[in-house]
Amino acid sequence: MIKFLDLQKINANYQEQLQQKMKLVLDKGWFILGNEVKVFETNFANYCGTKHCIGVANGLDALILILKAYIQLGKLQKGDEVIVPSNTYIATILAIFQADLVPVLVEPDLETYNINPELIQQNISAKTKAIMPVHLYGQLCTMERINEIAKHHNLLVIEDAAQAHGLNFEGNNTKAFSFYPAKNLGALGDGGAITTNDDALAKVLFSLRNYGSDKKYHNEFIGINSRLDEIQAAFLNVKLTDLDADNDQRRTIAKRYLSEIKNDKIVLPKVKSLEKHVFHLFVIRTENREELQDFLLKNDIETVIHYPIPPHKQKALKEWNDLSFPISEKIHNEILSLPISQVITDAEVDYVIEILNKY
Repeated sequence: MIKFLDLQKINANYQEQLQQKMKLVLDKGWFILGNEVKVFETNFANYCGTKHCIGVANGLDALILILKAYIQLGKLQKGDEVIVPSNTYIATILAIFQADLVPVLVEPDLETYNINPELIQQNISAKTKAIMPVHLYGQLCTMERINEIAKHHNLLVIEDAAQAHGLNFEGNNTKAFSFYPAKNLGALGDGGAITTNDDALAKVLFSLRNYGSDKKYHNEFIGINSRLDEIQAAFLNVKLTDLDADNDQRRTIAKRYLSEIKNDKIVLPKVKSLEKHVFHLFVIRTENREELQDFLLKNDIETVIHYPIPPHKQKALKEWNDLSFPISEKIHNEILSLPISQVITDAEVDYVIEILNKY
Protein backbone atom coordinates (compact mmCIF):
# COMPACT_ATOMS: atom_id res chain seq x y z
CA MET A 1 0.00 0.00 0.00
CA ILE A 2 1.30 3.44 -0.93
CA LYS A 3 0.27 5.57 2.03
CA PHE A 4 -1.06 9.05 1.38
CA LEU A 5 1.48 10.34 3.90
CA ASP A 6 3.89 8.09 5.79
CA LEU A 7 4.65 10.11 8.93
CA GLN A 8 6.40 7.17 10.58
CA LYS A 9 8.85 6.99 7.70
CA ILE A 10 9.38 10.77 7.70
CA ASN A 11 10.06 10.92 11.43
CA ALA A 12 12.17 7.75 11.44
CA ASN A 13 14.84 9.74 9.60
CA TYR A 14 15.16 11.96 12.69
CA GLN A 15 14.71 9.34 15.41
CA GLU A 16 18.15 9.70 17.01
CA GLN A 17 18.11 13.51 16.90
CA LEU A 18 14.57 13.71 18.26
CA GLN A 19 15.43 11.37 21.12
CA GLN A 20 18.48 13.50 21.93
CA LYS A 21 16.32 16.64 21.97
CA MET A 22 13.74 14.95 24.18
CA LYS A 23 16.46 13.97 26.68
CA LEU A 24 17.92 17.48 26.59
CA VAL A 25 14.57 19.06 27.46
CA LEU A 26 13.86 16.47 30.15
CA ASP A 27 17.29 16.96 31.71
CA LYS A 28 16.86 20.75 31.77
CA GLY A 29 13.42 20.46 33.37
CA TRP A 30 12.20 23.66 31.65
CA PHE A 31 9.09 22.90 29.61
CA ILE A 32 7.34 26.25 28.89
CA LEU A 33 8.85 29.17 26.94
CA GLY A 34 12.42 28.09 27.43
CA ASN A 35 15.53 28.20 25.29
CA GLU A 36 14.26 25.78 22.59
CA VAL A 37 11.32 28.08 21.82
CA LYS A 38 13.61 31.13 21.72
CA VAL A 39 16.03 29.34 19.39
CA PHE A 40 13.23 28.18 17.10
CA GLU A 41 11.67 31.65 16.99
CA THR A 42 15.05 33.08 15.97
CA ASN A 43 15.71 30.31 13.44
CA PHE A 44 12.27 30.47 11.83
CA ALA A 45 12.30 34.30 11.67
CA ASN A 46 15.69 34.15 9.94
CA TYR A 47 14.49 31.40 7.61
CA CYS A 48 11.41 33.46 6.64
CA GLY A 49 13.39 36.69 6.39
CA THR A 50 11.29 38.47 9.02
CA LYS A 51 12.15 40.36 12.22
CA HIS A 52 9.89 38.49 14.60
CA CYS A 53 8.54 34.98 15.09
CA ILE A 54 6.06 34.29 17.88
CA GLY A 55 5.59 30.60 18.68
CA VAL A 56 2.01 29.65 19.56
CA ALA A 57 0.03 26.50 20.28
CA ASN A 58 -1.41 25.90 16.79
CA GLY A 59 -2.25 27.50 13.46
CA LEU A 60 -5.79 28.49 14.41
CA ASP A 61 -4.52 30.35 17.47
CA ALA A 62 -1.95 32.08 15.26
CA LEU A 63 -4.74 33.56 13.13
CA ILE A 64 -6.93 34.45 16.13
CA LEU A 65 -4.06 36.16 17.94
CA ILE A 66 -3.09 38.27 14.93
CA LEU A 67 -6.66 39.56 14.65
CA LYS A 68 -6.94 40.18 18.41
CA ALA A 69 -3.61 41.99 18.43
CA TYR A 70 -4.77 44.28 15.65
CA ILE A 71 -7.90 44.98 17.71
CA GLN A 72 -5.71 45.88 20.70
CA LEU A 73 -3.71 48.24 18.50
CA GLY A 74 -6.91 49.89 17.24
CA LYS A 75 -6.44 48.77 13.63
CA LEU A 76 -9.51 46.51 13.78
CA GLN A 77 -12.67 46.65 15.83
CA LYS A 78 -15.44 44.15 16.51
CA GLY A 79 -17.83 43.89 13.59
CA ASP A 80 -15.29 44.76 10.91
CA GLU A 81 -15.33 42.63 7.77
CA VAL A 82 -12.47 40.36 6.73
CA ILE A 83 -12.39 38.98 3.17
CA VAL A 84 -11.50 35.30 3.04
CA PRO A 85 -11.61 32.55 0.37
CA SER A 86 -14.82 30.51 0.26
CA ASN A 87 -12.96 27.23 -0.32
CA THR A 88 -10.47 27.40 2.54
CA TYR A 89 -10.21 24.98 5.43
CA ILE A 90 -12.76 26.16 7.99
CA ALA A 91 -10.07 27.18 10.53
CA THR A 92 -9.42 30.39 8.58
CA ILE A 93 -13.07 31.37 8.95
CA LEU A 94 -13.32 30.21 12.57
CA ALA A 95 -10.47 32.56 13.50
CA ILE A 96 -12.43 35.53 12.15
CA PHE A 97 -15.51 34.55 14.16
CA GLN A 98 -13.43 33.96 17.30
CA ALA A 99 -12.14 37.53 17.06
CA ASP A 100 -15.71 38.89 16.78
CA LEU A 101 -15.15 39.95 13.19
CA VAL A 102 -17.27 39.22 10.12
CA PRO A 103 -16.02 36.84 7.38
CA VAL A 104 -16.89 37.78 3.81
CA LEU A 105 -16.52 34.78 1.50
CA VAL A 106 -14.95 35.26 -1.93
CA GLU A 107 -14.69 32.61 -4.65
CA PRO A 108 -11.33 31.21 -5.79
CA ASP A 109 -9.80 30.88 -9.24
CA LEU A 110 -10.84 27.41 -10.47
CA GLU A 111 -7.38 26.73 -11.91
CA THR A 112 -5.21 27.60 -8.88
CA TYR A 113 -7.76 27.09 -6.05
CA ASN A 114 -6.54 30.38 -4.55
CA ILE A 115 -8.68 33.44 -3.89
CA ASN A 116 -9.51 35.50 -7.00
CA PRO A 117 -8.12 39.04 -6.54
CA GLU A 118 -10.67 40.64 -8.88
CA LEU A 119 -13.50 39.19 -6.79
CA ILE A 120 -11.83 40.64 -3.70
CA GLN A 121 -12.13 44.04 -5.34
CA GLN A 122 -15.86 43.48 -5.97
CA ASN A 123 -16.56 42.48 -2.37
CA ILE A 124 -14.95 45.43 -0.59
CA SER A 125 -17.43 47.50 1.40
CA ALA A 126 -17.18 50.38 3.86
CA LYS A 127 -16.86 47.78 6.64
CA THR A 128 -14.00 45.88 5.03
CA LYS A 129 -10.80 46.29 7.03
CA ALA A 130 -8.68 43.25 6.14
CA ILE A 131 -7.98 40.54 3.57
CA MET A 132 -6.94 37.04 4.65
CA PRO A 133 -5.56 35.18 1.61
CA VAL A 134 -4.78 31.47 2.04
CA HIS A 135 -1.87 29.86 0.18
CA LEU A 136 -3.96 26.74 -0.28
CA TYR A 137 -2.20 23.41 -0.87
CA GLY A 138 1.12 25.29 -0.81
CA GLN A 139 0.72 27.56 -3.85
CA LEU A 140 1.45 31.27 -3.49
CA CYS A 141 -1.59 33.51 -3.98
CA THR A 142 -1.45 36.43 -6.43
CA MET A 143 0.04 38.59 -3.70
CA GLU A 144 1.26 41.46 -5.87
CA ARG A 145 -2.32 42.19 -6.96
CA ILE A 146 -3.79 41.51 -3.50
CA ASN A 147 -1.28 43.87 -1.85
CA GLU A 148 -2.04 46.50 -4.49
CA ILE A 149 -5.79 46.27 -3.75
CA ALA A 150 -5.14 46.39 -0.01
CA LYS A 151 -2.92 49.45 -0.30
CA HIS A 152 -5.48 51.26 -2.47
CA HIS A 153 -8.26 50.63 0.07
CA ASN A 154 -6.08 50.93 3.20
CA LEU A 155 -6.72 47.31 4.25
CA LEU A 156 -4.66 44.97 6.43
CA VAL A 157 -3.38 41.77 4.81
CA ILE A 158 -2.97 38.69 7.03
CA GLU A 159 -1.67 35.64 5.19
CA ASP A 160 -2.78 32.17 6.19
CA ALA A 161 0.43 30.29 5.43
CA ALA A 162 -0.52 27.12 7.32
CA GLN A 163 0.20 25.01 4.21
CA ALA A 164 3.01 27.12 2.80
CA HIS A 165 6.20 26.56 4.79
CA GLY A 166 9.20 27.51 2.68
CA LEU A 167 7.43 29.66 0.10
CA ASN A 168 9.30 32.72 -1.12
CA PHE A 169 6.66 35.20 -0.01
CA GLU A 170 6.06 38.58 -1.65
CA GLY A 171 5.73 41.62 0.62
CA ASN A 172 5.96 42.22 4.37
CA ASN A 173 2.57 41.00 5.55
CA THR A 174 2.07 39.22 8.86
CA LYS A 175 1.68 35.46 8.41
CA ALA A 176 0.23 32.55 10.39
CA PHE A 177 1.77 29.06 10.26
CA SER A 178 0.68 25.66 11.51
CA PHE A 179 3.09 22.87 12.47
CA TYR A 180 0.45 20.14 12.54
CA PRO A 181 2.35 16.82 12.03
CA ALA A 182 1.28 16.45 8.38
CA LYS A 183 2.60 19.86 7.29
CA ASN A 184 5.78 20.29 5.25
CA LEU A 185 7.38 21.38 8.53
CA GLY A 186 5.53 19.22 11.01
CA ALA A 187 5.88 18.86 14.76
CA LEU A 188 5.06 15.67 16.66
CA GLY A 189 1.91 17.30 17.98
CA ASP A 190 0.23 20.69 17.60
CA GLY A 191 2.21 23.87 17.12
CA GLY A 192 2.04 27.17 15.30
CA ALA A 193 3.81 30.47 14.73
CA ILE A 194 3.31 34.05 13.59
CA THR A 195 5.91 35.98 11.59
CA THR A 196 5.87 39.76 11.30
CA ASN A 197 8.06 42.80 10.69
CA ASP A 198 5.73 44.99 12.79
CA ASP A 199 7.45 45.70 16.13
CA ALA A 200 4.30 46.97 17.86
CA LEU A 201 2.26 43.98 16.69
CA ALA A 202 4.96 41.54 17.81
CA LYS A 203 5.08 43.09 21.28
CA VAL A 204 1.33 42.64 21.72
CA LEU A 205 1.45 39.08 20.31
CA PHE A 206 4.21 37.94 22.67
CA SER A 207 2.00 39.17 25.51
CA LEU A 208 -1.38 37.90 24.24
CA ARG A 209 -0.14 34.31 23.82
CA ASN A 210 0.89 34.27 27.49
CA TYR A 211 -2.25 35.39 29.34
CA GLY A 212 -1.72 38.99 28.17
CA SER A 213 1.45 39.21 30.25
CA ASP A 214 5.02 40.14 29.39
CA LYS A 215 6.07 40.07 33.04
CA LYS A 216 5.00 37.23 35.31
CA TYR A 217 1.77 37.98 37.20
CA HIS A 218 1.44 41.39 35.49
CA ASN A 219 -1.34 41.29 32.88
CA GLU A 220 -1.64 44.13 30.40
CA PHE A 221 -4.21 42.55 28.05
CA ILE A 222 -7.06 40.03 28.11
CA GLY A 223 -4.85 37.28 26.72
CA ILE A 224 -5.02 33.52 26.28
CA ASN A 225 -2.73 30.56 26.93
CA SER A 226 -1.29 29.68 23.52
CA ARG A 227 2.41 28.92 23.76
CA LEU A 228 4.52 26.76 21.48
CA ASP A 229 5.57 23.77 23.55
CA GLU A 230 9.26 23.55 24.44
CA ILE A 231 9.55 19.94 23.25
CA GLN A 232 7.79 20.66 19.94
CA ALA A 233 10.08 23.66 19.39
CA ALA A 234 13.07 21.38 19.95
CA PHE A 235 11.76 18.92 17.36
CA LEU A 236 11.04 21.73 14.88
CA ASN A 237 14.60 23.03 15.28
CA VAL A 238 15.82 19.62 14.12
CA LYS A 239 13.53 19.39 11.10
CA LEU A 240 13.78 23.01 9.89
CA THR A 241 17.26 22.42 8.47
CA ASP A 242 15.84 19.99 5.88
CA LEU A 243 12.77 21.99 4.87
CA ASP A 244 14.17 23.40 1.62
CA ALA A 245 15.46 20.00 0.50
CA ASP A 246 12.13 18.37 1.40
CA ASN A 247 10.21 20.99 -0.58
CA ASP A 248 12.51 20.47 -3.57
CA GLN A 249 11.76 16.75 -3.44
CA ARG A 250 8.02 17.51 -3.42
CA ARG A 251 8.50 19.77 -6.45
CA THR A 252 10.34 16.98 -8.26
CA ILE A 253 7.44 14.58 -7.69
CA ALA A 254 4.89 17.25 -8.66
CA LYS A 255 6.77 17.97 -11.87
CA ARG A 256 6.52 14.29 -12.81
CA TYR A 257 2.82 14.15 -11.98
CA LEU A 258 2.19 17.27 -14.07
CA SER A 259 4.09 16.01 -17.11
CA GLU A 260 3.36 12.26 -16.99
CA ILE A 261 -0.27 11.92 -15.84
CA LYS A 262 -2.22 11.88 -19.09
CA ASN A 263 -5.86 11.04 -18.65
CA ASP A 264 -8.78 13.04 -20.04
CA LYS A 265 -10.86 12.19 -16.96
CA ILE A 266 -8.37 13.90 -14.65
CA VAL A 267 -7.82 17.66 -14.31
CA LEU A 268 -4.32 18.48 -13.10
CA PRO A 269 -3.64 21.57 -10.96
CA LYS A 270 -2.62 24.73 -12.76
CA VAL A 271 0.77 25.68 -11.37
CA LYS A 272 1.95 29.21 -12.15
CA SER A 273 5.54 28.36 -11.25
CA LEU A 274 7.11 25.38 -9.52
CA GLU A 275 9.14 27.82 -7.43
CA LYS A 276 5.93 29.49 -6.19
CA HIS A 277 4.51 26.22 -4.88
CA VAL A 278 5.76 23.96 -2.07
CA PHE A 279 3.21 21.20 -2.82
CA HIS A 280 1.94 20.58 0.67
CA LEU A 281 -0.71 18.75 -1.35
CA PHE A 282 -0.98 17.67 -4.98
CA VAL A 283 -4.66 18.01 -5.81
CA ILE A 284 -6.36 16.71 -8.95
CA ARG A 285 -10.02 16.97 -9.97
CA THR A 286 -12.37 14.44 -11.53
CA GLU A 287 -16.13 14.31 -12.05
CA ASN A 288 -16.24 10.76 -10.68
CA ARG A 289 -14.21 11.20 -7.53
CA GLU A 290 -15.64 8.31 -5.54
CA GLU A 291 -15.09 5.94 -8.43
CA LEU A 292 -11.51 7.10 -8.93
CA GLN A 293 -10.73 6.96 -5.21
CA ASP A 294 -12.10 3.40 -5.02
CA PHE A 295 -10.10 2.42 -8.12
CA LEU A 296 -6.89 3.76 -6.59
CA LEU A 297 -7.52 2.08 -3.26
CA LYS A 298 -8.12 -1.27 -4.99
CA ASN A 299 -4.72 -0.71 -6.56
CA ASP A 300 -3.12 -0.02 -3.17
CA ILE A 301 -2.90 3.77 -3.50
CA GLU A 302 -4.25 5.81 -0.61
CA THR A 303 -5.76 9.26 -1.28
CA VAL A 304 -7.47 11.96 0.82
CA ILE A 305 -10.05 14.68 0.06
CA HIS A 306 -9.02 18.22 1.04
CA TYR A 307 -11.87 19.05 1.70
CA PRO A 308 -15.17 17.23 1.11
CA ILE A 309 -17.52 19.98 2.39
CA PRO A 310 -17.14 23.71 1.62
CA PRO A 311 -17.34 25.98 4.69
CA HIS A 312 -20.69 27.50 3.72
CA LYS A 313 -22.28 24.03 3.70
CA GLN A 314 -21.04 23.05 7.17
CA LYS A 315 -23.63 22.50 9.89
CA ALA A 316 -21.68 24.82 12.20
CA LEU A 317 -22.32 27.67 9.74
CA LYS A 318 -25.96 26.89 9.07
CA GLU A 319 -26.80 30.55 8.46
CA TRP A 320 -24.75 30.23 5.26
CA ASN A 321 -26.10 26.88 4.08
CA ASP A 322 -28.40 28.45 1.47
CA LEU A 323 -25.66 30.61 -0.06
CA SER A 324 -24.29 29.69 -3.47
CA PHE A 325 -20.59 29.57 -4.28
CA PRO A 326 -20.58 27.43 -7.43
CA ILE A 327 -16.81 27.41 -8.01
CA SER A 328 -16.11 26.35 -4.43
CA GLU A 329 -18.83 23.73 -4.59
CA LYS A 330 -17.38 22.30 -7.81
CA ILE A 331 -13.91 22.17 -6.27
CA HIS A 332 -15.08 20.46 -3.10
CA ASN A 333 -17.10 17.93 -5.11
CA GLU A 334 -14.25 16.95 -7.44
CA ILE A 335 -10.86 17.28 -5.70
CA LEU A 336 -8.66 14.39 -4.66
CA SER A 337 -5.18 14.61 -3.12
CA LEU A 338 -2.50 12.22 -4.37
CA PRO A 339 0.41 10.87 -2.30
CA ILE A 340 3.28 13.35 -2.21
CA SER A 341 6.09 13.72 0.32
CA GLN A 342 9.84 13.70 0.68
CA VAL A 343 9.87 9.95 1.42
CA ILE A 344 7.91 8.60 -1.56
CA THR A 345 10.21 6.57 -3.80
CA ASP A 346 10.66 6.92 -7.57
CA ALA A 347 9.12 3.47 -8.00
CA GLU A 348 6.05 4.51 -6.04
CA VAL A 349 5.68 7.65 -8.16
CA ASP A 350 6.00 5.47 -11.30
CA TYR A 351 3.22 3.25 -10.00
CA VAL A 352 0.84 6.10 -9.07
CA ILE A 353 1.25 7.59 -12.57
CA GLU A 354 0.79 4.20 -14.24
CA ILE A 355 -2.44 3.45 -12.37
CA LEU A 356 -3.89 6.93 -12.92
CA ASN A 357 -3.23 6.66 -16.64
CA LYS A 358 -5.04 3.30 -16.68
CA TYR A 359 -8.18 4.73 -15.06
